[in-house]
Amino acid sequence: MVLTVFQILAALNFATHYLAWTQRGVLAYFRDAEAKAILGVLVASCIGISLFLYFKGTYADFPTSLRHTTFNLVSIAVDSGLHTQDYSRWPIFAPMWMMFLSCLVASSGSTGGGIKMIRTLVLAKQAHRELNQLVHPNMVRPLKVGGTVIANRVVFAVLAFVFLYFMSIVTLIFVQLASGLDFMTSLSSIIACINNAGPGLGLVGPGSNYGVLSDFQTWVCSAAMLLGRLEVFTILVLFTPTLWRK
Repeated sequence: MVLTVFQILAALNFATHYLAWTQRGVLAYFRDAEAKAILGVLVASCIGISLFLYFKGTYADFPTSLRHTTFNLVSIAVDSGLHTQDYSRWPIFAPMWMMFLSCLVASSGSTGGGIKMIRTLVLAKQAHRELNQLVHPNMVRPLKVGGTVIANRVVFAVLAFVFLYFMSIVTLIFVQLASGLDFMTSLSSIIACINNAGPGLGLVGPGSNYGVLSDFQTWVCSAAMLLGRLEVFTILVLFTPTLWRK
């Protein structure tokens, strides 16, 4: 549980930690919309998956299920790459949910990867605004996250990033499939690598490692890790002809 707490702290924005430290209190975390969303998703997921595994008979009692679920789910969700259980043997819903969380739970300005929670909140707010715009075409409502107005150019940048992020995942998954990997290993290895989450599922699950991959497949995973760690734009802009001009 001590390790779990520090994993969560590492997944939160370090600027928020600085504010909490200078203000000598935890109110900074409750004022941060991103931190509140991350903690809410993690708590709900840990309880939900624990109950799911308990009722599926994976663990004999709920406290044991909660203990194992909390550490492993938080670790994968915040891209720490640690595990104490072979969660690939759990009912498939649980590990797939953990892989999904690895795409969005970490905060900006943290040690985690993925698209980050702030971008997820911006997209959710934008989707809600578009729905309202369909009902009320003349409505003018600025997009706000945590009381802060988000400029439209930022919203467009987030949309572009998420599009490139998911297209990179899809492209690399097809490359892995073409190299002969099965679907689950291809899917999970790319998601785990682009999020820098560590273990995936299938051949690269927690009961194994990436040593089972061929040299080519390992290079593909390396490319995914580089894309994810540098947040896609930094790498893809190198292949833009405009950048090459003096």
